[in-house]
Amino acid sequence: MTTTATRATAAPEAPPVPRWTPVELLPPLVLVVLGAVLLAPGHGLWFDELFTAEVGRHPLAEILRAIVTGEGVTSYLADVPPSYNAPYYLVVHAWVSLPGLGGDTSLRVLSVLATAGGLALTTRALTRLAGPATGVLAGLVLATAPLVLEQAVEARSYGLVVLATGGALLGLVRWLQEPPRGLALFGLAGAGMGLAHWYAVTVLAAFVVAALLLRGRAAVRVAVAGVLAVLPVVALIGVNLLNGTGSRNAEHLRDTGGTLADLAVEAWAGGRTPLLYLTVGLAVVGALRGAGVRVVGVCWLLVPLLLLLAGELVRPLYHPRYLLAGLLGLGVLAAAGATALPRGARAPVAAALVAFSLLAGSPLAVREPRERSDDLVALLARVQQPGEPVVAADQRAALGLDHYVRTLAPRLRPDVVLPPDDAPPGAGRVWVVRRLVDGAPVPTDDDAILADAGLSLTDTREFPGTKTDLVLQLWTR
Repeated sequence: MTTTATRATAAPEAPPVPRWTPVELLPPLVLVVLGAVLLAPGHGLWFDELFTAEVGRHPLAEILRAIVTGEGVTSYLADVPPSYNAPYYLVVHAWVSLPGLGGDTSLRVLSVLATAGGLALTTRALTRLAGPATGVLAGLVLATAPLVLEQAVEARSYGLVVLATGGALLGLVRWLQEPPRGLALFGLAGAGMGLAHWYAVTVLAAFVVAALLLRGRAAVRVAVAGVLAVLPVVALIGVNLLNGTGSRNAEHLRDTGGTLADLAVEAWAGGRTPLLYLTVGLAVVGALRGAGVRVVGVCWLLVPLLLLLAGELVRPLYHPRYLLAGLLGLGVLAAAGATALPRGARAPVAAALVAFSLLAGSPLAVREPRERSDDLVALLARVQQPGEPVVAADQRAALGLDHYVRTLAPRLRPDVVLPPDDAPPGAGRVWVVRRLVDGAPVPTDDDAILADAGLSLTDTREFPGTKTDLVLQLWTR
């Protein structure tokens, strides 16, 4: 009798954990292949990526000093310290220190590999949580999403965001299925999320909420791990507040007027209406019927959006890539929705979801360069004569000129003049590199110096880009 009662009141056994299968490697493999396609044109770095390259090449002690003091690493970047994404620059420094690395492409490859690793972890976690069909489809949806692809091939921190998010998700799923396993991974990867980008902390909060909803009081340890994971991020924010760089990028952020969710979903779909409607429709189905992943997916998407909408009451917060970690939940819910449809509709709808994502991202394969400092320096190397000064008139022009003179045309180095130094008035021919804003050169005091010295503008060659327009000017007597 006792034995029978004991059996009747025993907790039900946890469902068996799906074994790892090679098909789970399909999403990261697709991401790597698509990343290679997008990198094939070999466009030069643009300002944000050039900043990554510039910071990463400095000695570790110098980078740490700049992070703590809020000072720039070069004279013309004195007001642009590497404090904001400090952990990323430390990772980059370690990466470029490896033998054979350090070139422009290797910086972007780091992002591709990190994103692929994040998708591998995410696919494994979702396979454990909802089965192979949902897990692999979700991984493919994320691997082909336009916003993910765009950020996966740039030398910035968003690949590390995806990697850390995948690690935290896998830690959470392990804990849900085999506690206390996964708790350490959840905490360490959760800390990495916020250190890779502050906004990713909102997704960490979403995972904690999901754990609490699924396990109640038993999830207190997950909540504690989440709080501890936030502490390094708080310390990083404190450093930025103390050195005066905490709100340095605030002028670039938008106030969406309460439309943040609409803009975020549009950015995820690359602005393509068919993909947007299909993704949102399937995400609703996934939120209602997605087996295994419903609670985690809904929290993953809604908690970050609600937190950021609340934050907009204080200050503008929106930039599409800042929401990348949270929008991954939208792709997960869409995949769950596709696999929750009647059996006959699952395969065609899943294929349509991936196909629409590929179509929406296809313009990335033929996009124009964001900045053409490399082309400008290549031209300078052909037309400039030794002794003719090459002057960078502004900060953005200086970064590209400095980088590509170092990597493509070192013979120009003795003649390069970088801010805060002004154009030398004694030369008979002076080359000036400057940025165009609204079709007009950014005005600097170099114009007056050259004009007073009897030089006049005799030739102009423009180098338009999708992010930065540059112009090369020749001043002669």
